[in-house]
Amino acid sequence: MNENRVLSVTELNEIIKSLVDATPILNNVCIKGELSNYKIYPSGHHYFTLKDQNSSLKCVMFRSSASKLRFRPESGMGVTAFGRISVYPRDGAYQLYCTDLQPEGIGDLQVAYERLKAKLSAEGLFDPAHKKKLPQFPKRIAIITSSAGAAVHDMIRILGHRWPMTEVVLLPVRVQGVEAPPEIVGAIRYANRYKVADLIITGRGGGSIEDLWAFNDERVARAIYDSELPVISAVGHEPDVTIADYVADVRASTPSNAAELAVPDRADVEGLLSNLDIRSRQALKKQLTRCRTELNNLKSRKVMTDPMAYVDTKRMELDYIRDRLTAAADGVTKLKRNDFVRLAAALDAMSPLKVLGRGYCIAANEKSGELIRSINDVEINGRVDLCVNDGTVKCRVEETEAHCNG
Repeated sequence: MNENRVLSVTELNEIIKSLVDATPILNNVCIKGELSNYKIYPSGHHYFTLKDQNSSLKCVMFRSSASKLRFRPESGMGVTAFGRISVYPRDGAYQLYCTDLQPEGIGDLQVAYERLKAKLSAEGLFDPAHKKKLPQFPKRIAIITSSAGAAVHDMIRILGHRWPMTEVVLLPVRVQGVEAPPEIVGAIRYANRYKVADLIITGRGGGSIEDLWAFNDERVARAIYDSELPVISAVGHEPDVTIADYVADVRASTPSNAAELAVPDRADVEGLLSNLDIRSRQALKKQLTRCRTELNNLKSRKVMTDPMAYVDTKRMELDYIRDRLTAAADGVTKLKRNDFVRLAAALDAMSPLKVLGRGYCIAANEKSGELIRSINDVEINGRVDLCVNDGTVKCRVEETEAHCNG
């Protein structure tokens, strides 16, 4: 009997979907083919079939990705599709979940772009932590672009209008063709080596992907990353995003936008300074008014109208304090004197001289000076000193006699 688990159709489709999703090569594919049955639904999602001479593949592109397309796809058009392969469990059919479409002829460039983007991202060239802050008021700006293009004239015009105090240094390079990348790299390195500016703007006007390809060059990307000077990348128009844009410290949507990001607007700064001037004047006026009020209050006080009365009052207070201090000192002195007399009397009562004055004497060994407290402390014929009230008696021991206590 077959003991294999019985699966539902849904379970089987889910298992197949999980296996397909777990296959790395299917998670990022580029497929070349012809569009067929291209339909755009009211939801904004695009559904179509990608086919060649022998096979076809169902595809879907959701609205979020379709809104970024720079051309209108139509059936019969040759394209390169980018996305991932997965299974739609309801139909049990696999399809391409498309994230981008490129018209036939630029598919190879897009593949190279995506590969270089993934490589540099993995190396950390796009890391936000590496990006440098732009100077707020740059003294000099180096523009690395073609001297013949409209972009450089737009940037110079906007920079001069917004912040004429900034000096513009033009480093002319080619921005298209095989010679462009090494020239751009050389200009970036030159600007850094000789510190010709505080900030670099590099870019060009709009064009096709082939026209912009110099800014997708790995050498240019690494030169921007290695730059000690902050770099603004300004390539093409808003939809154009190059590798240089990802690496640069700031990405501008257009060259004109780069000029706007590079310097403040003089009118805004003047307005800010004017506002600060007004606020400072108002604050100073309030401070003067407050000081004047305080001064008037001080002038009306007794100490200012009759200063000698104030001095006399303080003199009286000083006399009162002096009397209190004198009385306190006398009280402490008297208390200490009484303590001294009491302690002296107690000490005198315990004095050995008092005892001697009452007829007692102190016996000590003549040689050692040690006090004699017992008959065992002396020897027959030994010498003894008897200390009495008015002197010392020299004695010799002839005999000793013990007494019974009690």
